Amino acid sequence: MADPIAAWHADHVNFCTLLDLLDMEVAAFHGGERPDYELMLDVLYYLRHYPDHVHHPREDEAFARIVDRDPSMQLPIARRLQEHRVLALAGEELYRVLNQALDGAIVERSAIEAAAATYLTYYRHHLAAEEREVIPRAAMLLQQGDWAAVAAIEPGARDPLFGDDPEARFRALRARIACGARR
Repeated sequence: MADPIAAWHADHVNFCTLLDLLDMEVAAFHGGERPDYELMLDVLYYLRHYPDHVHHPREDEAFARIVDRDPSMQLPIARRLQEHRVLALAGEELYRVLNQALDGAIVERSAIEAAAATYLTYYRHHLAAEEREVIPRAAMLLQQGDWAAVAAIEPGARDPLFGDDPEARFRALRARIACGARR
């Protein structure tokens, strides 16, 4: 079994890479430039699907096992679980306003910037809190059987962007990341 802590952390690094890319596009938008809406939507599509359908369910299993072994982790874990739900809602809102803008609807600049700021700030806080509070406890508390149960959640799932063979939808995004995510 691959190192599950390293895999957990690697997902977070990948998510941060995408948040940075999204932030660059939002900064361009804030500066009066036209952002790459398609790229932003691809980032959001990935961050709303892979984490919500694979990464977070695996975390949920790990979280439950951490709390079983250390009940003092119940509150920090409850906060992280709530953040998963908030991230899903914030991502949905940002995706909605970006789609409207791409479709030519009149969307106030402040609505896009507010939705992006909420999503980016909340997501970064969430990742930092997991890295600081949860992952170190998981490394200390969880055993091989626990990690096997975590891996059994969505066992055939692969990362459609950062995996060995990215899906067609993500090839342009992967290329953009590979060249340093420069505009």
